[in-house]
Amino acid sequence: MKKNILSCFLLCLGTAMYAQTYQFQTVKDITSTPVISQDNTGTCWSFSTTSFLEAEIIRTTGKQIDLSEMYNVRNTYPKKAWNYIMRQGKAQFGEGALAHDVINSARDFGIVPENVYEGNKLEGKYNHAEMVAVLESMLKTYVSNPGKKLSPQWKDAVNAVLDVYMGKNPTDFTYEGKKYTPKTFLESTKLDLHNYVTLSSFTNFEYNKPFLLDIPDNFSNGLFYNITLDEYTQNIDNAIDNGYTIALDCDVSEPTFSGRFGLAVIPEHDTDNTLILTEIKPEKNITPDLRQQEFENLSTQDDHLMHIVGKVKDQNGKIYYKVKNSWGTKSGKEGYVYMSVAYIRLKSISVLMCKDALVKKTKTNLGL
Repeated sequence: MKKNILSCFLLCLGTAMYAQTYQFQTVKDITSTPVISQDNTGTCWSFSTTSFLEAEIIRTTGKQIDLSEMYNVRNTYPKKAWNYIMRQGKAQFGEGALAHDVINSARDFGIVPENVYEGNKLEGKYNHAEMVAVLESMLKTYVSNPGKKLSPQWKDAVNAVLDVYMGKNPTDFTYEGKKYTPKTFLESTKLDLHNYVTLSSFTNFEYNKPFLLDIPDNFSNGLFYNITLDEYTQNIDNAIDNGYTIALDCDVSEPTFSGRFGLAVIPEHDTDNTLILTEIKPEKNITPDLRQQEFENLSTQDDHLMHIVGKVKDQNGKIYYKVKNSWGTKSGKEGYVYMSVAYIRLKSISVLMCKDALVKKTKTNLGL
């Protein structure tokens, strides 16, 4: 009996000694703007990519500017409405979009500071639920075309709703004592919007070629460059290691993506789904075939966009990406998520980065 008790004690002691809670140390921390919240909106695409552009301004000029996320949103909705109407309702209309839509908006309409266009809040928070419901109802009426010939005024009506709920677009403004239009303000930031590229990795498309990724939020038919999975992660590492941040699109519906713990990992065994959020456990080896399988069976979906701003490592030297979220500072690690390499390889949809951050091989192969 005593032997059994002793054996049990030693087993428990060994298990306790083996269990390791996470201890993180900064490897690379790239200067970016503070974490803020998208509140009750599906506008993560603008919050993440606007944060990316803010970091690009810091990187290239040293100046920190709080840009308006909602200005990009306001100017993207008419494009989504056009897509829905022209496809006669056979398309998604909602709050989602992708990183390249912010680049497109900035290129077409310029950018403005946050204090010039906040975008209207409801009781101190953003909430677009009613606005989107009104817009979608209108668009469905236009698609049904009750007058048998669609009036061109539908575009004015959409813009009027956006003006009421979000506010009218500024035409000119003063910032730090100087007068600007949205386009001249863009010029003043020195951002080169043609210097950004979106990368992804899927086995059903030819490598080193642009392709159209079939996901619901790609309403603007943006093109992605397809590269091997190993090269995909090499480019992410090369960018971060050299001081470039990255806009990230990924799946956050996994039980091992935790907004509470600020951790995103892929356990080797499903039985570790809960434990791995607090204790270091082995992770799955992510192959191109597994990534493709998870995408095709809809386990990996385009859920959420965020902003990679650095790297950390645990006590065993394992690397995690420091990802800036838009759920406020009370979420995760003061608003950040530490995402493992395995999670990026399996659950990321794509990344948008500066062409100058690409590894030489990729830049050559893509003709950039």
